[in-house]
Amino acid sequence: MLDNLPRGTIVIEDLEIGMTRYLQKQVTDHDIELFAEVSTDRNPVHLDEAYAQDTIFEGRIAHGMLTAGLISAVIGEQLPGHGTVYLGQTLKFMAPVRPGDMVRAEVSVLDIDMSKRRVTLATRCLVGDTVVLKGEAVVLAPSRKFD
Repeated sequence: MLDNLPRGTIVIEDLEIGMTRYLQKQVTDHDIELFAEVSTDRNPVHLDEAYAQDTIFEGRIAHGMLTAGLISAVIGEQLPGHGTVYLGQTLKFMAPVRPGDMVRAEVSVLDIDMSKRRVTLATRCLVGDTVVLKGEAVVLAPSRKFD
């Protein structure tokens, strides 16, 4: 994985609106097979090229939630990072991710509610210049006062 900052924690007191972190990962056949095994989602559009050729995608695609999991990795590892707890996430899938695609998952701070320790984050994934997923997350951020 390629990302812009080391793993760790940015406590809520140090967060700023507009702060952004990302990672990049090439989605492999092995990733898709592992996700199918763990999730038990064995939809043939993900696993069977012959089947997938006859769909609107005209070939295999990665599970949407596999792509969304990359956002979770940025949130849990970088922004805010270790100790962060997901409270909610919206997702809109815009385009398919295919085996071999390099996905860039980006997270940016939109709003900070210090009194509730809640942070609203813009989330998106891209393949090249194409947005394949976008949404918004609300998280409980770690605090220097409590953690």
